[in-house]
Amino acid sequence: MALRLGFYGGAGKVTGSNFLIDGSKAKVLVDCGIEQGADVATKDVYGPFPYDPKSVDALVLTHAHLDHVGRIPKLVKDGFRGKLFMTPPTADLAKLILADSVHILAEDAERRGLPPLYEEKDVAETFQLIETLEYHTEREIAPGLTAYLRNTGHILGSASVRLTDEEGVRVALTGDLGNAPSPLLPDWEPVPDADALVMESVYGDRLHPPHEDRVTRLRDTLKRAIERGGTILIPAFSIERTQLMLYELSNLYAAGELPHVPVYLDSPLAIRVTDVYDKWGATYFKPTAEEEMKREGSLFDFPFLTKTLSRDESDDIIKAHGQKIIIAGAGMSHGGRIGRWERQYLPNSSTTLIMVGYQAPGSPGRRMAEGTTQVRLGGEDVRVRGRVEVLEGWSGHADRDELLEFAQQSLEGKRLGTIFVGLGEPSSERFLAQRIRDYLGGRAIVPEAGAAWKITKEGISKV
Repeated sequence: MALRLGFYGGAGKVTGSNFLIDGSKAKVLVDCGIEQGADVATKDVYGPFPYDPKSVDALVLTHAHLDHVGRIPKLVKDGFRGKLFMTPPTADLAKLILADSVHILAEDAERRGLPPLYEEKDVAETFQLIETLEYHTEREIAPGLTAYLRNTGHILGSASVRLTDEEGVRVALTGDLGNAPSPLLPDWEPVPDADALVMESVYGDRLHPPHEDRVTRLRDTLKRAIERGGTILIPAFSIERTQLMLYELSNLYAAGELPHVPVYLDSPLAIRVTDVYDKWGATYFKPTAEEEMKREGSLFDFPFLTKTLSRDESDDIIKAHGQKIIIAGAGMSHGGRIGRWERQYLPNSSTTLIMVGYQAPGSPGRRMAEGTTQVRLGGEDVRVRGRVEVLEGWSGHADRDELLEFAQQSLEGKRLGTIFVGLGEPSSERFLAQRIRDYLGGRAIVPEAGAAWKITKEGISKV
């Protein structure tokens, strides 16, 4: 018996996670994400799938980021009728992300002169297919195939997926691995019991600054920005990064380490995501954060925070006199409300733009992080006269040494034969794969997009 593993997204690119596993009786997808960044080809987003969606029996989600879930409604639109399996928090988050994506993707399609990728009815049909799985529970999800989830500590509810066939052949996929230790989430769990493993490598060739320094750097950067006197903009991903920023700001204000500058959370999606974090935190956070929630209630609220759900409330931000901090999406400045505030404030030299997340190649955020003095935002060329601060260490992804530690702990199970290094830029994938070979003596392969491999207990071979 054997499993066939196909790389239809997540090979040579950070975004667009999409893997197809064929068993003897069924086909299962792991993730069905959208590719992001200015260099993405139209066909990779709007083109047909390289397999027949009608033939897929089930889909398992590692987590709810758009680059892992964003094409699921298209899969449904094109004929998929299987079940969608994920953890309960991922189900809540995925519903928010997909409902939010409809209009954003429709605008993108209109700019490209293309029909919408999918419509609200496709999203509604997608929601009807969701079933939840808990961590550490083996369950048959399709004929002859079971799934087992472990926590990856990346965002709330994120999981690695181990699939097993009737003969016990196992392939596992990490999705994204968290930047441990997190103040909110448990650390990632290794996968020592698979015959082959697909692991991410976003930061496979880089180190984050020490964790103990990152709050100090955030505090000091905010203090400098406040001293400059202008508006402070923080583009933040709606899931996890925004909640981390709110958590740390709340702590800094409570400790008296920052002046009482008002904070505006100007993102309806991030506001609703924060509600999901409040809902599940008492059972899915790490023990110390769960205890903190029991003592204090929400970890993400404080007296100087205003949440602006409606457009009118958002419009009122500009009327607020004096300094302010605006947290808004999108995290790479490629859409959402942050673009409006960047167009408004970046031409002012007193403005500070603080970047706390990964910026994909070609994205406006990446260009500003690299020092461009002019960037195109929302169809408008904007002069960047404000100060741009890039704070490393806040990424939700494990860095080079953490990834190597994950690989080492997984190899210690003595079963794992091959590690496929994907979900990274090509240089990052190659670097991490070489370190696995050199430091751990493991077999590491950098897969090509569209390639497929046969996995057996005896080994692997390219199809």
